[in-house]
Amino acid sequence: MKDILYAPWRNEYVAGAILEGCVFCHISTHENDDADLHVLYRDEYCFIVMNKYPYTPGHFMIIPHFHTDKLEELDPKIWLHMSALAQKGVRLLKEGIHAKGVNIGMNLGAAAGAGIAEHIHMHLVPRWDRDTNFITSIAKTRVYSTDFEKIYQKIKSLIPKYIEND
Repeated sequence: MKDILYAPWRNEYVAGAILEGCVFCHISTHENDDADLHVLYRDEYCFIVMNKYPYTPGHFMIIPHFHTDKLEELDPKIWLHMSALAQKGVRLLKEGIHAKGVNIGMNLGAAAGAGIAEHIHMHLVPRWDRDTNFITSIAKTRVYSTDFEKIYQKIKSLIPKYIEND
């Protein structure tokens, strides 16, 4: 007998419309669709968007509007801005949703594990004690413990306090 794990929420990913071009450039240029695209914040240099297929609840990305796959070609001013947003994002995750830790990372290039290699992006992944369990380790399956839309709305509500507070 074959074991089957049903994941109907992934149907949109598997059967949904295929976007032409860079998904991050699409998000960057479609400000009117921020709610549908789960954009948390945007400014002249970057935007912050929820990861549609997160590692843990609250996983979001900081992405420059400038399309490049080479960090070394990014304007240093934009890189410093991304870093400042990352600091604020860590505080938001720790204080706002009570993450016990945060992984920050960038996978530069497909060989480094980038799912969307053509446009650099920085991941902020909130972590909690015991958030890795047997199903992740043995079955290579992630369990997402809360509703995606609820966590998006929660983090979105925290943006004025933690990100826009300059």
